[in-house]
Amino acid sequence: MAGAELVADPLGGLWWPAERLLAVADLHFEKGSSFAARGRPLPPYDTIDTLAALARLIAHYRPAQVVALGDSFHDPYAYQRLTAQHRAAIAALQAGRRWVWIAGNHDPMPPARLGCAGIGGEVADELRLGPLSFRHQPTPGPAPGEIAGHLHPAAKLRGAGGSVRRRCFATCGARVVMPALGAYAGGLNVRDAAFAPLFPAGFAALMLGAKVYPVASDRLWPD
Repeated sequence: MAGAELVADPLGGLWWPAERLLAVADLHFEKGSSFAARGRPLPPYDTIDTLAALARLIAHYRPAQVVALGDSFHDPYAYQRLTAQHRAAIAALQAGRRWVWIAGNHDPMPPARLGCAGIGGEVADELRLGPLSFRHQPTPGPAPGEIAGHLHPAAKLRGAGGSVRRRCFATCGARVVMPALGAYAGGLNVRDAAFAPLFPAGFAALMLGAKVYPVASDRLWPD
């Protein structure tokens, strides 16, 4: 993409070998506790599960830099609900590497920007590196080299034995919208109108499973 060779990982991370850079999107730490506070109790394990997936990606690729593409924290108070175990896990993952938190609509002021203890790293509204641009919300219209999150893409495929729905990368080869890594983040079907301005000529959904399965958009179904 834009001259850069990228690897889409089945866990939902995007690896750029030339820069030893791992991008992840929409971690939504503490979404479960946010829902519980509003009277919708969910099992309080989403942050642990999300950190475990992130740790697996980091252990596999050993990146020199990690870019989290916004909405890493589900709300402005998510940091306060992190346990000491959560904060220690984040600090361990950050140790020895550059870490960039892109600001999202859920976390326009990430904890690192506020100087919260135990959360290191840089904060940016957008990161440009070589031919690529990393941001939270995709830009409508052509945006070569853009890597974004926000929309939580998911794809639905039907066959003779039934249907399957999975989180996915959505890409036309010029840009990519990344799947959410957060355990409770969910997914928006890629046939939703929100994706149409981004991929007017069609796209491929790289569906996540035991490996990454590329499927052309004209084979996908709405929910």
